[in-house]
Amino acid sequence: MPVASLSVSQGLLGEAYTPALGGEWFAWFTASLMLGAAIGGIVLGNLGDRIGRARAMGVSILFYSIFAALGAFVRTQEEMLVLRFLVGLGVGGMWPNGMALVAECWPTASRPIVSGVMSAGLNAGILLLSQVARLWPVTPESWRWLFYLAGAPAVLGIIVLVALPESPSWLAGRAKASKDEDKDKGPARGGSSIRELFGRELLPITLTAIVIASVPLIGAWSASKWMIPWADKVAGAADPGYKAATQGWWALGATLGSFAGAQIVGRIGRRLSYLLISIGTTILTVAMFRFTAPLEGGFHGIVFAQGFVATLFFGWLALFLPEVFPLRVRATGSGLAYNSGRFATAVGVLFAGGLFSFLGGDYSRVGAICAAVYALGAIVIWLVPERRNELVADEAAGVGGGAGAGGDVRVAK
Repeated sequence: MPVASLSVSQGLLGEAYTPALGGEWFAWFTASLMLGAAIGGIVLGNLGDRIGRARAMGVSILFYSIFAALGAFVRTQEEMLVLRFLVGLGVGGMWPNGMALVAECWPTASRPIVSGVMSAGLNAGILLLSQVARLWPVTPESWRWLFYLAGAPAVLGIIVLVALPESPSWLAGRAKASKDEDKDKGPARGGSSIRELFGRELLPITLTAIVIASVPLIGAWSASKWMIPWADKVAGAADPGYKAATQGWWALGATLGSFAGAQIVGRIGRRLSYLLISIGTTILTVAMFRFTAPLEGGFHGIVFAQGFVATLFFGWLALFLPEVFPLRVRATGSGLAYNSGRFATAVGVLFAGGLFSFLGGDYSRVGAICAAVYALGAIVIWLVPERRNELVADEAAGVGGGAGAGGDVRVAK
C-alpha cells in the first residue's frame, strides 16, 4: 500500500481527490493494517498452539493473500479500508507461527540467524515488488493489477496446508497430551501470565518492554513510510516509476539491515546498540525529510541508509526483547509487548495523519516531526539492564521471579 496508496485514492475518489486527502487515506489504510496485525498476532498466533504451526501459518497466508486480491475489486475507499484490516490479520498471524515453526524445525541454528533470515525474506519481497512496479508503474489508471499479484501467495498457503510438515516439537507435545508443550507458550499459563505481567512486581518491566517494542514500529509507519507517497507526489506523472525506485532503495537497505541486525547488536550489547540505533535512525530520518527531497541526487542514498539502520531495531527485538522478562513469562511477555506496539502504531499513524492535515499536506514536515519517536528510544533504553548477568542475578535471587540462571542463559544463547 505505501507504493499504491495515492494511486488507489486518486482512482477511487476521482475529482474529489486532493493531495491532502490522499495523505489522510494513506494514514487510515496503514492504521487499519496495523490494527489487524495486532489482533491477528494474538488470535492467529494462538491458533498455532491449538492446530499446529504449519496449519496456522497456512491459514494466515490465505488470509493476507485472498483479502489482498479482493482489493482489485473495490469500488470505494471504505471497502479498501476493511480489506486492509483483514489483510493485517493474516500478516499478524504469519510472524509468530512462522518464527515458531522455523525455530522448532531448525533447533541447531542460532536465534539471530533465524530472525535474520525471516526478516530479510520480508524485505526482499518488498524489494522484488518495487522492481516489478518500476517495470509496470502503479498509476491512478492502472493499480488493480497490483492486488491481483498480491493474491498469488494463496497458492503457497494451500501448499503449506497440504504438504508442509508440522513442527516436531508441536507433534511430540500433542502426542504426549502435554499441557505445557513449550513451557513458555503453554495455553494453560496464558491467563496467569498476563495477570502477572501487569502485577505490581512486573508492571514496570512490562511497560518498558511495550515502549521499547513500540518505538521502531511507530517510527517505521508514522514517520519513515511517508517517504514513498512523498516521492509519488513529487515525481507524479512525470516519472511514475520513481516511487517504486524509492521503495526499492529502502527495501535493499532494510534487507541487509534486518539480516545483519541481530549479529551486530549482539556484539555491541543491548543498551548501547539500542541507543546508537535510536540516534542514528533519528538523524537519518530527519535528514531524509529536511535536507534532501525526491528527485534530488542524494535522496535515494539517504533512503537506503535509513532503511539499513532503522531495521537494525528488529534484530535487537528478536535477540533482546524476550530477555527483558523473567523466564516463566518470557514468551507471553515478548508477544504482548510486540502486539501492544502494533496497537500503539495504529494510534501513532492516525496522529501522523491528523498532523499531515494540520500542516497542509506537507510530507517533509510531518516525516521530520514524527521522527522524534525514534529519539524516545534513546531515553527509554536506560530503563533496561545493560549486562546479561544483571538479569541472571535478579532471576536467581527471585527478583522478577526468575526460574534460575541456568535456564535463562540457555535461552539467551
